[in-house]
Amino acid sequence: MAGQFGDDTNQVKVPSTKPYLIRALYQWCVDNSFTPYVSVFVDGAVEVPREYVNKDEIVLNVGPDACQGIKIDNESIQFKARFNGIPKEIYIPITHVMAIYSKENSQGMSFPIQIPQVTEEKATQEKPSETKDSTKSHIKLVK
Repeated sequence: MAGQFGDDTNQVKVPSTKPYLIRALYQWCVDNSFTPYVSVFVDGAVEVPREYVNKDEIVLNVGPDACQGIKIDNESIQFKARFNGIPKEIYIPITHVMAIYSKENSQGMSFPIQIPQVTEEKATQEKPSETKDSTKSHIKLVK
């Protein structure tokens, strides 16, 4: 029975349950007149007003009264919202959602975030102002 338990060469990649759980908890909040909030890890892949980000995190009200045209699919959460009266397009990759919960009773779910690591080559391409000397070791070889 090779391949049933130990051999992973024939395994099909199983889709993440995370977007399904987010949609279910969002719907549970709305159905029960609770206010759904999402906590989001913010980096370059997330499109939110940066002035509201605190320590690489933002908490957003995603209830029907706070946002327009919310779309929660398997890849992202997208909607329009106003911040200080200014309309903004919001884009949150599902991978960056840390939690979804009800404001009123804090019931919900948190998730581990698994952000793809930027390779060293990509990082140096994105930051051309840094020189190779800045990463030089301070240790010297003494003979």
